Amino acid sequence: MSRHDHRRHRHHAAPGAGGAGRAAPAGGGLGRLTASLALTSVIMVAEAIGGWASGSLALISDAGHMLTDAGALALALGAAWLARRPADDRRTYGWRRAEVLAAQANAAALIGLTAWIGGEAVGRLRHGGPPIDLRVMAGVAAVGLVANLAALLVLRDEHGINARSAFLHVVADTVSSVAVLASAGIMWWRPAWTFLDPALSLLIAALILGGALGIVGEIADVLMESVPGHLDLGEVTRGMTAAGPGVLAIHDLHIWTISSGLHALSAHVVVAPAALGRNDEILASLKVALRDRYGIDHTTLQIESADYRPAHDACAEQH
Repeated sequence: MSRHDHRRHRHHAAPGAGGAGRAAPAGGGLGRLTASLALTSVIMVAEAIGGWASGSLALISDAGHMLTDAGALALALGAAWLARRPADDRRTYGWRRAEVLAAQANAAALIGLTAWIGGEAVGRLRHGGPPIDLRVMAGVAAVGLVANLAALLVLRDEHGINARSAFLHVVADTVSSVAVLASAGIMWWRPAWTFLDPALSLLIAALILGGALGIVGEIADVLMESVPGHLDLGEVTRGMTAAGPGVLAIHDLHIWTISSGLHALSAHVVVAPAALGRNDEILASLKVALRDRYGIDHTTLQIESADYRPAHDACAEQH
């Protein structure tokens, strides 16, 4: 017997329904994400312009680092907004996977930015660079630091997986702003140490590249429908076997990610002959265990007896 909870499937994107409902921030959460994105974007542009005007490659690099934060915030905001759109007959999972497309574009832009910063920094270390206006550099870095601290305050009460990731991005950029401000102070104290600017740019570029490669890895896992990193297939199998009354074995178990914070599972559940009349009880027990223990709310389970043979196996034996 196969039981697929279509109603929950079709309403995953609605607030308050299933796992997607828990993952989507409420209206206040959307407002905080929007405010943080606006702050980050404004300061990113200011740092880019300030870096160009002051001649500081480190400031331009920090603007690039803030681009990773803006990308993370935009993905969090987009995922929260798309989670509210209902599924339809063509897009049965709704629009949750749209964040993967945005993440691909974000990763490509960040890798290109890293290549440019790295090449420019190496050139300045070898041949020197333009003079740096330390007052502009320090002033813009200080404003960026204040904006990052404000964004951290705005995001501190957010608990969604995307918002937590964005929070960590902003923490990293806060540290980067402190480093840029400190390097401006050191170069003011030691004017000959102009190498600090391109050297710091290389460090920030490495941070950007690490973030971009992390995004690429996450995209690959989603597209390859890999088991989410926080779950162990064997542990889930054992947990399901222990949770369902009369369950003898679990096979053809698949777990994959639909979008950030939304995971799906399908499996064949082998039950003892005496338990075949308790299908609803078995399904309820398994679904509750999967939701409460592993955070998997979208499940498709097929119950079968120990004597059941799939049709393709029977055909193979006949031939």
